[in-house]
Amino acid sequence: MTKSTIEPRFIAIEGAIGAGKTSLVNLLGEQYGARLILEDTDSNPFISKFYEDKEAYSFQTQVFFLLSRYNQYMQLAQRDLFNSVVVIDYLFQRDKIFARLNLEDHEFSLYEQIFNLIDAKAPKPDLVIYLQASTEVLQERVAKRGREYEAFMDPDYLDSVNKAFNNFFFYYSETPLLVINTNEIDFVEKKCDLDELIKKVNSHKIGREYYNPLGS
Repeated sequence: MTKSTIEPRFIAIEGAIGAGKTSLVNLLGEQYGARLILEDTDSNPFISKFYEDKEAYSFQTQVFFLLSRYNQYMQLAQRDLFNSVVVIDYLFQRDKIFARLNLEDHEFSLYEQIFNLIDAKAPKPDLVIYLQASTEVLQERVAKRGREYEAFMDPDYLDSVNKAFNNFFFYYSETPLLVINTNEIDFVEKKCDLDELIKKVNSHKIGREYYNPLGS
C-alpha cells in the first residue's frame, strides 16, 4: 500500500459495536505511519459477565471502562500531538453513551459525577470519523469476528447501542466530524473502498460532512 501524508492530526474513530473501528485504525496507521492508541476491551474483567447478566455487572463494567479510557487519554495528553499523526479507536465520550444505556438512574447519577470531573481534561481530536451502519450489518460483523463474550449479546441490545450512537453524533459538534455510511463498502478487504475513504479523510478539515459511498 502506498503511504499518504497528511499534516499532524489527532484522529478518533468511532462507531457502534462491530462498526470496524479497530480495523480502520490499523489501516490508517499503516497509511500515515501514525501512532495508534487501541482501546483494551478484553482486559475488562467484567465484560463477559456483563453480557451474561447486564443488571448485575453494568456499573462495575462501566466504571472500569471509564477509568481505563481516561488513563489512555491522559497518557496521550502528556505526549507531543503536534509532530505526528495519532489515531485512536474511540472518542472519550463513548463511555457516557454506554453508561446512559446500561445503568439505572441512581447508578448513572453517580457515574456522571465522576465523568464530569475528568471529561474536561481529555484532549479533543482534530477530526472524529463516525462509522455508521445498519444494525443488521453490525450483527453480521460481530458474528464474523467471533469474540467469545459477544456470543451472549442480545440483538436488541446491539440495536439500542446503534440508535444511541446515531443520536449522539446527530447532535455532536465539539470537533470536525466525518460520518461514513459503511453499509455498502468493505475497506478491509477491498483496496478501492479504502482508497476512496482515505481521500475523503485527507480532504476533510472543518465542520460536519456525510459520506455515502456506494462501494465497489
